[in-house]
Amino acid sequence: MTVPTAEQAAPPSGFRFAARFIAILVSLPVAVLTVFRAIPAEWPTPVVQLLSFTPWLVLPAAAAAVLAVLGRKAWAMVIAGGLFAVQLFWLFPLDPGRHVQAPSAPTVELTVMNINSEYGEADAGEIVRLVRENSVGLLTIQEHSQALEDRLAAEGIGRILPNRISDPTDDAAGSAIYSVHSLQPVGEVPDSPFQMPTVRVTVRKEALSAVLEATNVHVLPPVDVRVEQWRSDLRALGRVADRSGNQLLIGDFNATYDHSEFRQLLDRGPADTKMVDVGTATGSRLLPTWPMEGPRLPGIAIDHVVISPHVQSSEYSVHRVPGSDHAAIVAALRIPAGG
Repeated sequence: MTVPTAEQAAPPSGFRFAARFIAILVSLPVAVLTVFRAIPAEWPTPVVQLLSFTPWLVLPAAAAAVLAVLGRKAWAMVIAGGLFAVQLFWLFPLDPGRHVQAPSAPTVELTVMNINSEYGEADAGEIVRLVRENSVGLLTIQEHSQALEDRLAAEGIGRILPNRISDPTDDAAGSAIYSVHSLQPVGEVPDSPFQMPTVRVTVRKEALSAVLEATNVHVLPPVDVRVEQWRSDLRALGRVADRSGNQLLIGDFNATYDHSEFRQLLDRGPADTKMVDVGTATGSRLLPTWPMEGPRLPGIAIDHVVISPHVQSSEYSVHRVPGSDHAAIVAALRIPAGG
């Protein structure tokens, strides 16, 4: 029996050259977008939009790394392997959010849910079913319309979540907040085309109570010249996040964790004051929330549950709702008891 030598076992030189060449071709766009992702600049609109799809760069980066190994060139393996490692690091960040609630401190549980209803076209029956089956205590809706409000009422939302603050419209600006607990209006995020109201929710469970300020988020999408309004909206939400007390920012941010503008909203102070994106913190960055219908694009997570560091999260899930291009997101929270 003849044992092949290492030279004989190696792929043909033509194959190795082709593998290296394809690895380089695949690595180039990955490298360009990696530079855009790494530098927190105010990039123009096309770059902002491309950065939304950063999580999916892990796939071409992995393919390039495999091809570089087959190409048997050290420099190609280092470049492709490095790009792949960077994508993995961004996909699963080491410290996506730090909870600082003391384990022994009493908390009050609240399950929250959000849905962008796409001009009020979302299936009201499915929304109510998700609220009921997930024991949702707080529901926020963007692009809320009077027709959707009427359908939700017919489906019995008022029997589950009897408290409501809503302002339905015929365009994308409408909003609604439904709750099993009492709601008190606090104000609105200023200078935004869409309604972003903040309410104070007093959550009671037996002898414990907790206060949460919840903001129903709907940031203008970064398209055309509106990218500056998009940035302005996110900065305004950052100022909301700076407020004392337990804060919840929930809704359609039209931004992903890969946008520096969104990360700046989260990282606004020392570690014990940074906000937490629940989806990222639970390793759910590849669970898309948009688009659920319409353009055939790789799904991205632009709907978020963002909480103060002292608020805990234990569960996070994404649910498709017929009639809307956004998925519903559900998170179980534990809010520190007391003022």
